[in-house]
Amino acid sequence: MKKNILLIKISILTICLAFVNFAQDDDYQFEGEKHLNNIRMLTDGGENAEAYLSFEENKIIFQATVGEMKCDQIFTMNLDGSEKKIVSTGKGRTTCSYFLPGDQKIIYASTHLAGDDCPPPPDRSKGYVWKLYDSFDIFSANADGTDVHRLTSSTGYDAEATVSPKGDKIVFTSTRDGDPELYVMDIDGSNQTRLTFEKGYDGGAFFSLDGSKIVFRASRPKTETELSDYNELANNGLFRPSILEIYVMNADGSDIVQVTNFGKASFAPFFHPDGKRIIFSSNVNSKNGRDFDLYLINIDGTGLQQITFNETFDGFPMFTKDGKQLVFCSNRFNKNEGDTNVFIADWVE
Repeated sequence: MKKNILLIKISILTICLAFVNFAQDDDYQFEGEKHLNNIRMLTDGGENAEAYLSFEENKIIFQATVGEMKCDQIFTMNLDGSEKKIVSTGKGRTTCSYFLPGDQKIIYASTHLAGDDCPPPPDRSKGYVWKLYDSFDIFSANADGTDVHRLTSSTGYDAEATVSPKGDKIVFTSTRDGDPELYVMDIDGSNQTRLTFEKGYDGGAFFSLDGSKIVFRASRPKTETELSDYNELANNGLFRPSILEIYVMNADGSDIVQVTNFGKASFAPFFHPDGKRIIFSSNVNSKNGRDFDLYLINIDGTGLQQITFNETFDGFPMFTKDGKQLVFCSNRFNKNEGDTNVFIADWVE
């Protein structure tokens, strides 16, 4: 009898533990998110965004405004969220960081050469706009933040840099020629070459895993009204990101193909490791235009799938090289309104 009672107790304990683990796995998940499992939150409070994996995939680099900070600085942390530390200068505003091959060096964009203070926020009297600060340049540094070295020095905005998985090229956005276009350069900043040449904003670019293609977001104002609005804002270093589509091209800028045609704001695209699909953030199904979810689409524009079902914001997705995990940023389950945190989840095909 005692043996039977003991077995019953062990069975109940096992069920309870299984329930606890299941509940923990589901703490940050919404109904319908069948491709995500075991979602973990790596930051807890503040504005944390654009979180990207190191080449060895044991660290993450990201930008954050936390505590008493007035604008973003660059941080690194381990894959479990431990050992967070600032690696930018602590001056000016920073954005768009990435590890270089070998993970001993990093790159990021910063305004610190123009002043220690954060540059003023964009003028929102004309609605929701982005400010492409002319004072942004791209810098390299050791992974601990030391030995900062300037890679770009052109007049205008230089930012949004990411690195090819092959380790040979950096793609970035610049307004040096008067319009926000995509450029590539070697890892040391040499051989800066323009890739795109159409009117409109081009940015947020990433290489495919084999380095042969680039995916990016772009606006293409066509009508007289659209062009007038675009030019007026551009003259003041501003851009209205209300309509952005996803495009793919070869790494040399040839064969540009439009993937989405939603007439909405789609951004933060990233290739699935198979090279045949793209994950990105969009408000395509948002009733009010303010809710962004992650979507998966084939590179030919077919097979659209909604991945997340969060009524606030999910963005900046990045797959691990084996496709088994996904890093992304989200407002889900935040403690304070406006907080964005970094998450990692197991990917389920």
